[in-house]
Amino acid sequence: MTTQHDLPAGGLWDGFALDTAPDAPEVWEEPIPLTGKRELPAFPSHVLPGWLREFTEAVAQETQTPIDLPGCIALAVLATAAGGRSVVHVRGNWSEPTNLFVVVALPPANRKSAVFALLTDPLYDAEKQLKARLQPAIIEAEMTARIAKDAADKAAAKAASAAADKRDELILEAIGMAQTAETVTIPAEPQLLADDATAETVTSRMAEQGGRISVMSAEGEIFDIIAGRYSGAPNMGVFLKGHAGDRLRVDRQTRKEYIDHPALTMGLSVQPQVLHDIAKVKGFKGRGLLGRFLYSMPTSLVGHRDIITDPVPADVAAAYAANITDLTLSLAEWTDPAVVQLTPAADAALIAYQQRIEPKLAARGGTLGHISDWAGKLAGATARIAGLLHLADHPHDGHAHPVPEATMHAAITLGDYFTAHALAVFDAMGADPTINRARTLLDVLRANQWDDVSRRDLFAKLSRTEFPTVTDLEPAATLLEEHGYLRTYTPERTGGRGRPPAPRYQINPATHTEQPPA
Repeated sequence: MTTQHDLPAGGLWDGFALDTAPDAPEVWEEPIPLTGKRELPAFPSHVLPGWLREFTEAVAQETQTPIDLPGCIALAVLATAAGGRSVVHVRGNWSEPTNLFVVVALPPANRKSAVFALLTDPLYDAEKQLKARLQPAIIEAEMTARIAKDAADKAAAKAASAAADKRDELILEAIGMAQTAETVTIPAEPQLLADDATAETVTSRMAEQGGRISVMSAEGEIFDIIAGRYSGAPNMGVFLKGHAGDRLRVDRQTRKEYIDHPALTMGLSVQPQVLHDIAKVKGFKGRGLLGRFLYSMPTSLVGHRDIITDPVPADVAAAYAANITDLTLSLAEWTDPAVVQLTPAADAALIAYQQRIEPKLAARGGTLGHISDWAGKLAGATARIAGLLHLADHPHDGHAHPVPEATMHAAITLGDYFTAHALAVFDAMGADPTINRARTLLDVLRANQWDDVSRRDLFAKLSRTEFPTVTDLEPAATLLEEHGYLRTYTPERTGGRGRPPAPRYQINPATHTEQPPA
């Protein structure tokens, strides 16, 4: 392979001169833009349980939003209801919690707030019922704690004023009563969703709520908060551990909080530009935050919407509300999570899916190699989705039945949907270095207005940070050739000795007239 060290200083090689380019073809085809959009599938609502499919499709129709938005948020709602209270046992020591991170990218004016309200209302209703259910216990604990503290205070005062011969005995009695008062635990008021979602409040709410909380928002402010809007530096530990279920311990002077199995769910909708911006935040990709989200980037319907729409049918809305409420309440009091098992057929389907994914993760040649941080979690995310779909099929006792094969195939269909959208999102984020380098080459070709250029001259115009060697140039040039921006050729040898001539590039004239993407 010729490198920059093999290239001569002048325009001649030892023993021969470079030929001019071969006759240019009469017609070049229009180049295919590097930024061309992938064909993205619509959310496969048909794989959802019947009551959930009917509601999400009705919401999409009434609000005139892509089905992707209510469909994805519905998964986050299921994860809010079941997360932290159930796990999916896959095989061996592999279990997956049932919380999810889901984000949908849509431009403004897509009625995102209306969709969120319709989907999350039953969660707030369930929250109210949980509060009402626990209120007597909270009142009793508060009263017990107050009585115990008063008794301890009186005992301490009595000991302080006692005669010397009785003081030691009364001090021991006061200490015992104070210790008893400290053991009285007042239950926290139940909360399913956190509105003020700083890293600190998320941690505190999870600690109070037995290890789980959900952040649901029609805006993307949470990413600014994680990036350090208030702290000045990224603060993502709770979000990383809250997704994975890794032990979380906060030990500071002002507070100590311990969560053995945190379960954080996030259901978000953001403007597409937000996804582009967060890719630039230091640490988001390197520490794996971006690899934890399931992404959806549907096509906006703005400009093509019906003005008069049918409202969600009352019976469909009632069935949705009842099932979400039942699922939430049936799992709310589980301290050890309910374990959902797979049938052997469901596990076999997941194994086949893993075998299909694995070769695609290869750094060289794998179609998911450039997003392996995300794709490496795909099988686990699919198992989580299968568990949630199964619990939606059995809102009262899903843990009593194993996940069937059909449900796993439904989850795999959703896994394929999220994979297609993740590829598009990471394209927009610039995750593929070959595409990024190809764009740099294209900028250089446009700036220099070449019709024909040697590899040496092209390489000389490139940053050594992005292109350390000529070898790093070749994949990008190949991609541009595949898109019709240039053609590679090797000049004929004109002398009998010396190294073979290096490749040169003919440039499509349309390269200089095509408008670069905004």
